[in-house]
Amino acid sequence: MSYKKLIPAIYVNGDKAYADASLSDFSSGNSDAPDICVKYEQNGADGILYYILSEDDASHEAAINMLRLVCKAVDIPVYAAGNIKRAEDVKKYLYAGARAALIETDRESNLAMLTEVTNRFGKDKVGAVINGNTSEAAELIKENGNELLISEGGITDGLNCVVMTSEADAELLLNEGCGGICAVSFSDTEYDFMSLKMKLKKDGVKVNTFESAVPFSDFKLNSQGLIPVVVQDYATDEVLMLAYMNEEAYRLTLETGRMTYYSRSRDEIWVKGLTSGHFQYVMSLNLDCDNDTVLAKVRQVGAACHTGAHSCFFKKLAAKDVHKTNPLKVFNDVMAVILDRKENPKEGSYTNYLFDKGIDKILKKVGEEATEIVIAAKNPDPVEIKYEIADFLYHVMVLMAERGLDWEDVTEELANR
Repeated sequence: MSYKKLIPAIYVNGDKAYADASLSDFSSGNSDAPDICVKYEQNGADGILYYILSEDDASHEAAINMLRLVCKAVDIPVYAAGNIKRAEDVKKYLYAGARAALIETDRESNLAMLTEVTNRFGKDKVGAVINGNTSEAAELIKENGNELLISEGGITDGLNCVVMTSEADAELLLNEGCGGICAVSFSDTEYDFMSLKMKLKKDGVKVNTFESAVPFSDFKLNSQGLIPVVVQDYATDEVLMLAYMNEEAYRLTLETGRMTYYSRSRDEIWVKGLTSGHFQYVMSLNLDCDNDTVLAKVRQVGAACHTGAHSCFFKKLAAKDVHKTNPLKVFNDVMAVILDRKENPKEGSYTNYLFDKGIDKILKKVGEEATEIVIAAKNPDPVEIKYEIADFLYHVMVLMAERGLDWEDVTEELANR
């Protein structure tokens, strides 16, 4: 379903973040870009415009490194713009994790580059900030089919643009040529996007809100009129806690995007994290086959349990000794050992030997192991290739650790393809 986007902008110079292009500080005084963007996501923003203002090479690279941290910190799309002067800049922004790189249209050289990079990276990966040459840019964009467009000059005929403006305006959003708003007022890190969306929805604007596919009246409740909610970490699938909802708590959860429950002991509605700061942000809600239990996948801030434990289910009662081979868990466990060796060298460790020899030795081993895979693959027995792939992946992980990457970086990149 197509909906109008609400996108805050963050302006970055070097490793510092600002609320607008004039380098005004954020009202919170926090210039840490990842923290600011996490707040935007938690408050219900649909994406983030990451505008790089850095001019010299050192500050430009610092801004790109900060972009990488922002993209790891949030799950909503991050759109990177500013200082794109060549195709290599587009590649750097996309490789840092940006959903799309947006080319400014005020320079003729950028217009000439727009088609080239669109053909190279895809119309969904390359967009534009329309801030000049409007007619020429509009025709080129229509021809390319670029999907994400930011307009600094209002609605552009024939294009579906996110309009940069001072305040959110329902009348503007109702216009078919407006794909959303990037408002100056959104820079406030406490801006409540979810409340605005509920208001816009009443005004007839299609916005991205949580909609229940099944009405609460169809839920099968217990004798207290409540439905149990199993809460799971969306990233790890770890079960965090069990709580209960009545109809009001369910409604508030949908409206705010924050998990809201009914306390049986206190006989009242409670927002998880309101006193501790350990909020749970809704990622998905599912109903079981009997309509009598809700499964909530959440982004957990801090600990879910009042004891300070991440999960309430930390008391082991009984367990069978099994060999766990969950792929991502194994990769993360091995990576954790490699990173520990890097931080805390151990005498006689082969991993530390590789780190001590440096990048050239690590690359040589990666190349050798890749060749061993090719040789093993010619053998009809698949057992040998299994060993060689394991050796290769280990050395790749050492390379990843040396270059500051983790499996989340790689899996996110694969998911985006």
